[in-house]
Amino acid sequence: MPNFAANLTMMYNEYDFLDRFAAAAKDGFSGVEFLFPYSFVVGEIQSRLKDSNLTQVLFNSPPGDWAIGERGIASLPGREEEFKRSIERALGYAHVLGNARLHVMAGVIRDGQDKVRHLEVYLRNLEYAARQAAQHGITILIEPINTRDMPGYFLNRQDEAHAICREIGAQNLKVQFDLYHCQIVEGDVAMKMRRDIANIGHMQIAGVPDRHEPDIGELNYPYLFSVMDELRYDGWVGCEYRPKAATSDGLDWLKSLSSN
Repeated sequence: MPNFAANLTMMYNEYDFLDRFAAAAKDGFSGVEFLFPYSFVVGEIQSRLKDSNLTQVLFNSPPGDWAIGERGIASLPGREEEFKRSIERALGYAHVLGNARLHVMAGVIRDGQDKVRHLEVYLRNLEYAARQAAQHGITILIEPINTRDMPGYFLNRQDEAHAICREIGAQNLKVQFDLYHCQIVEGDVAMKMRRDIANIGHMQIAGVPDRHEPDIGELNYPYLFSVMDELRYDGWVGCEYRPKAATSDGLDWLKSLSSN
């Protein structure tokens, strides 16, 4: 059975953020992830992890100005120095929290903007991020995201992400494979997993189409979990979904796996 991590940005919203760690541990999770830690003193998060005996699995580097719709700056021309500072900040948090994975968001490209220029910037920035992260034993992740949830996002397809990783050639640059996003954009999820498993550094799940629990919707997750086991995927699987009601009440899918 895969190793599941609760995504504390989306799950346990019945609690204040710092109280979500204990709630996740109580439900049997041993790992957690979330989008961003930067609104909190890093020691506060570290303390909650330690108190609940949880592993910090993943978070994202600073995304730019989230409030005005920015979703990462890695591909944005003219933001290179800001990007370097954001990686330094993220690695500082990771050093304290102990996670070995850092997701770097590409950003949104507007209609009429030069995608080739954005790609050039993206490649240089990812090369820099991977080089810096390697000094700390950290893997940089890039994630294809569907444009229904995030219109204009620069990176959408699995093959594009893996081609970028091959072009840069850094051993610590891998793809974050979100089965929810993949199903919406491409489908054929199990075959994508089989094809790309060698360079998948993290996985995430949610039901399709509404991003609720994985036992709601069109994807056959018990089968997909068995594929993960068949492929001997030993990384974490982040539960990046929005519970349909109270988080704990919607965990029957996880309890059924544990009882098998």
